[in-house]
Amino acid sequence: MTTSTFTVTGMTCQHCVGVVREEVGQIPGVTEVDVDLPTGTVTVTSETPVDSEDMRARVDEAGYELAS
Repeated sequence: MTTSTFTVTGMTCQHCVGVVREEVGQIPGVTEVDVDLPTGTVTVTSETPVDSEDMRARVDEAGYELAS
């Protein structure tokens, strides 16, 4: 298992958290998604390292941006 942390911008409420959690949770191999709204951090636990482009695509699909 690996853990990766990303910063997502644009989240403002618990609905945002749920949407991001749902989208990121669809990445193959992801077992857990923890979103911290005040800091904008998304911690992903997965079977293999999460590809940053997969993460960016899912966050974009949710309507938010992955910080560079």
